[in-house]
Amino acid sequence: MFVGHYAVGLAAKRFGPKTSLGILIAAPIVLDLLWPILVLIGWEHVSIVANPNPFLRLQFDSYPISHGLLAVIGWATLFASIYFGLARYLAGAIAVWVGVVSHWVLDYVVHRPDLPLRAGDSRLLGLGLWNKRWITVAVELTLLAVGVAVYLFQTRAKDKIGSFGFGAFVVVIIALYGAVIFGPAPPTVNKLAIGALASLLFVPFAWWFDSHREGRDRTAHDSEGVKDSS
Repeated sequence: MFVGHYAVGLAAKRFGPKTSLGILIAAPIVLDLLWPILVLIGWEHVSIVANPNPFLRLQFDSYPISHGLLAVIGWATLFASIYFGLARYLAGAIAVWVGVVSHWVLDYVVHRPDLPLRAGDSRLLGLGLWNKRWITVAVELTLLAVGVAVYLFQTRAKDKIGSFGFGAFVVVIIALYGAVIFGPAPPTVNKLAIGALASLLFVPFAWWFDSHREGRDRTAHDSEGVKDSS
């Protein structure tokens, strides 16, 4: 799952409207920022295999620290607790927790059985939607469309940065997804891991344009206030 995780972050704005989209985007992709680091230091392992299906070119040999269900719940609780400790915003903390856990749920749908419940557990889970390449693409793009619609319904641009910045964000995500679908396999595991870490750039990108947008409820409230004062 790729754009589906970003769809969750966008839709989460409905449930944590005061939370920056940067945080809401970081939550569902944080596991994909953890495993590249763990691969680079040798704590987790992934292989690149030849396969005409681009979704099946990565073989996740061992990643219980970043993608074991028990560990994911722990990561979700840790990041939600840090956020709540800093922001004191319960709805946002819940959105962060759900966002992190949603990563495992979506991966469970698309991965072939390679997701562990915990470290040392031989049971591996996954429904294998990735085996059906174009159905996967359709599902992910549908999720992204829903996420975009929810975010647009929840917020409105305050200026051109809020408008065009958000549009650029969506275009870049779709372009990178196209590169995954139609491009070649990563040449080495290390380059794969470093490339995956580049997705961290989406976090400040989302924070930036989201700070140039405002909630539609707030706008309506402000308009009512102006009418009342007149």
